[in-house]
Amino acid sequence: MNATIKRKKQAKVLRIFRKVHRLLGAFLFIFFFIIAVSGLLLGWKKNSGGIILAETKKGTSGDLNKWLPLEVLYNKANDVVSDSIHSDKVITLDRVDIHKDKGVIKFIYQDYYGLQLDGVTGDLLEFGKRQSDLIENIHDGSVLDTYFNTSGSPFKLAYTTLMGIALLLFTITGFWLWYGPKRMRKA
Repeated sequence: MNATIKRKKQAKVLRIFRKVHRLLGAFLFIFFFIIAVSGLLLGWKKNSGGIILAETKKGTSGDLNKWLPLEVLYNKANDVVSDSIHSDKVITLDRVDIHKDKGVIKFIYQDYYGLQLDGVTGDLLEFGKRQSDLIENIHDGSVLDTYFNTSGSPFKLAYTTLMGIALLLFTITGFWLWYGPKRMRKA
């Protein structure tokens, strides 16, 4: 009698885990799909032949003493952006990456544009949309913070918290759906 009651309790727990697993899967399917596809693309970005992430070009020299002053390079970058993007919207600089070993300085803008200049001559080496930044922002949910111009990244925090907890619950319930029947068979 005791073994039957124990087996019924185990079966009940298994049904609850199956229901949670199924409901989570149905509710969060689209989010898991987006994370999987964007994660796959991000994993391949450096091997995409410049489609997802522009390859870093080679400048004239890595000797910083030969480079133009940062202000001159910054102004050249802004001239390229203002001449190339015909928009009333102000394109804001997000960050500057210096690749001393390649002699290149990268200017990365908030609206997913980026350009590379030769540090010595200031010549434009590469300009275009940074697909990898957009994909990364989709992957972590911060694309909504960018779109709604929020501060403190509330969408990213909510999205990553929700998806992290969901993945944790999926792992636990999935393990139990695998292990539970094995345990019941042994008993």
